[in-house]
Order: sequence, then C-alpha cells, then structure tokens
Amino acid sequence: LSDSPRLGGFAGPSPLLFGNNPVGATGTIVARRYKQAGVAVPPHLAGLLMAGLISDTLKLTSPTTTQTDRRVMRELAEIAGVEPAALAEEIFSVGSPLLTLSAEQVITADCKAYEEEGARFTVSQIEELSFSHFPEKQEGLLKALGEHVRSERLFFAALLVTDINTHPSLLLCCGDQEFLHRIDFPARGPSMWELAGVVSRKKQLLPYLLQCLEDRAR
Repeated sequence: LSDSPRLGGFAGPSPLLFGNNPVGATGTIVARRYKQAGVAVPPHLAGLLMAGLISDTLKLTSPTTTQTDRRVMRELAEIAGVEPAALAEEIFSVGSPLLTLSAEQVITADCKAYEEEGARFTVSQIEELSFSHFPEKQEGLLKALGEHVRSERLFFAALLVTDINTHPSLLLCCGDQEFLHRIDFPARGPSMWELAGVVSRKKQLLPYLLQCLEDRAR
C-alpha cells in the first residue's frame, strides 16, 4: 500500500478495503458476507438469494458458475427449506419476456453498453423456457434492434435469446455490415445466428464479439 492507494482511476487518502470474488452470482457474495460477519441468514432472505443465484447462473448451468456458487446454493436451500429445482421451475415459469415485454423493452431490459476497438455497441440478453414464441416476434425484435442502433449511434447492437432448458441461443445483431459478415455461427436468417451451447453473455458471447472487432481492425 502506498500513502495514496489507487484502484483503477480512483485514489484515496487511506488504505482501500475491497473484495474480488470471481463467482457467478451476486447472491453468492452477499451470502458469504453474512457468513464472514458471523450473522445467520434469515430464511426469507435465503430464499431471495437463492432466486438470484438461480437467475444469474441459469440454475447453476452457466459457464460462469463456480463450486462456491454450488456450495452456497446448498447452504441457502437448507436455511430456506426450499428445493433449488422447485424454485427454479417457479421462477422461470412466471412469464416469457417475449410475451410480456414489447420489442423495445426486450432490447433494453438487460442491456450492457461497451466501447472497444473504437466501437460503441450494446449486448442484451433474455432467457426463455423455449423458442416457441420466437418466430412470431423476430421481425419486431430486428426492427427494434435496428432502431436502437440508429438512435444510440452504435456500431452494432446484439440480442442473445437463450433457451434455459436445452441451452442453445439465438443471436440477433444489427449494425455495420462488414462486422456482421465476420460472425461465422450457423445463420438462421438475415441478421440472425444459432449459437449452440452459448448461454453466457460475459464469458462466451462478449469475448467472441471482441475477437470479431479485433479481426476487423487488422
């Protein structure tokens, strides 16, 4: 530690205390903080943390899932008296984003913005129990995605639609045509591709898109 410790672009007058936890869910971090403080997690809060774990890790099947997430899930399930599988089924059966949200809301509900290789872009993701409602919605989604690119002046915008049961995803992407031609997953139609086994935006899709950007810049 120096006299003026730094973390990224932030500098402070005293030593910085922070935790770096490479886990799959925020709920895991919260549960661990309770344990480190010697405070029991209340049953109702344990259930809420389980719900967050299930959502963030796609029922512990996402590649971002760690052994710590699995251990914490077991501990929370015992406290809450709830089976993770039963809770997961209840959570994911509540409603389909494709049916309950407008195309514009689907694009912006869980949307992350990035700027890499001189390009501004966004990547959104939704999870569905199946792709049964997708065909009737895809035209509207592509139209909304294109409008999002124009209104936000983006290089491209992507939407990942993930089937949480069988784990393929559909990628919709609008923007720079030269960039789109670099996407080499099997095409399912104009501006749409099938991504078998890709369920994580952060760990799987984003690195691939960044590689496409790097290839374009060469």
